[in-house]
Amino acid sequence: MPEVHSRRDYSLTGPEAARAIEKGLASATWYQCAVPRKRLKELMQRRDAPALRDTLLWFLLLAVTAAGGIVFWGSWACVPFFFAYGVLYGTGSNPRWHECGHGTAFKTRWMNDAVYQVACFMILFEPQVWRWSHARHHTDTIVVGRDPEIVEPRPPSLGKMFLSLFSLPHVWNVAGSLWRHARGRMSEAEQGFIPESEWPKVTFTARLWLLIFAATALSAVVFASWLPLMLIGLPTIYGGWLSYMFGVSQHVGLAEDSLDHRTNCRTIYMGPVLRFLYLNMNYHLEHHMFPMVPYYNLAQLHEEIRDDCPPPYPNLFVAFKEILPTVWRQRSDPGYFVHRPIPSRHEAGEQAQAREAIPS
Repeated sequence: MPEVHSRRDYSLTGPEAARAIEKGLASATWYQCAVPRKRLKELMQRRDAPALRDTLLWFLLLAVTAAGGIVFWGSWACVPFFFAYGVLYGTGSNPRWHECGHGTAFKTRWMNDAVYQVACFMILFEPQVWRWSHARHHTDTIVVGRDPEIVEPRPPSLGKMFLSLFSLPHVWNVAGSLWRHARGRMSEAEQGFIPESEWPKVTFTARLWLLIFAATALSAVVFASWLPLMLIGLPTIYGGWLSYMFGVSQHVGLAEDSLDHRTNCRTIYMGPVLRFLYLNMNYHLEHHMFPMVPYYNLAQLHEEIRDDCPPPYPNLFVAFKEILPTVWRQRSDPGYFVHRPIPSRHEAGEQAQAREAIPS
């Protein structure tokens, strides 16, 4: 794939969209690591129990931290409670809309749908829009002109990246799209990936959300207190910094226009707290290669395919030691990206045999 040394059009309606189709990159066949059919079927089994456990714990933590913030409101003692509440709200909601949107978190469909709607509201991802946007993201991952969820186009804007730590560009864009959708209008790009039959649902959701935010703002005025906004709305801003860092770590700085997820996705080892918040999406290469495997089985999937994949990053800090210099260089050289080491089939086979030879 030739390097790109000039600014590209990342919109879904520009010339890059047509070029992606001409190059055979749109809705193409992707590389998949070999996993025995029986084993893959086992890994794809959905269960209600793990998702119920994690969801109830998430809601419990939200309730406890919100209660602490309310009780200590007006004193500095509320700060740690709202810090934790913000991260649980503005970051914890992101992987939960994602997994429930895939329909893989719970076995029971209505449970997926219920958590999906709640989490979408918290992270300000319009549910119908993002369901179809994310389907395109998986079909055409980091294909310029096709993927609507490329976090940082090249060359990146450092100012926008800083503001994104507080979700400000996202909130600004959602405010505009909610107002547009509430009037029944879809953008040209949205018309390309959202079925027309879904448009009335988009309009209904936008109007409902605007009513909720208006009621929250009105209550803040009536009670002359920021507290209602600290509980609804603002946590997306003050608690979304970790969500943005997770998002950057997934694909930023890696290959564009590749049909091999091993070149454009990162797997990063994380501890139990971050994995709980992120619902194991740190196994991001595995998720993209086999998106129907539930989050609670991704660690097992990782073990199945790791010999055929680039080495995982040992932690988030090491990943950003690679990402930040790459982003800085891409400001002047948009064609630069990190080439991940791909094991040959022979090397992968030898590594698998070596692991099997180690006594358990």
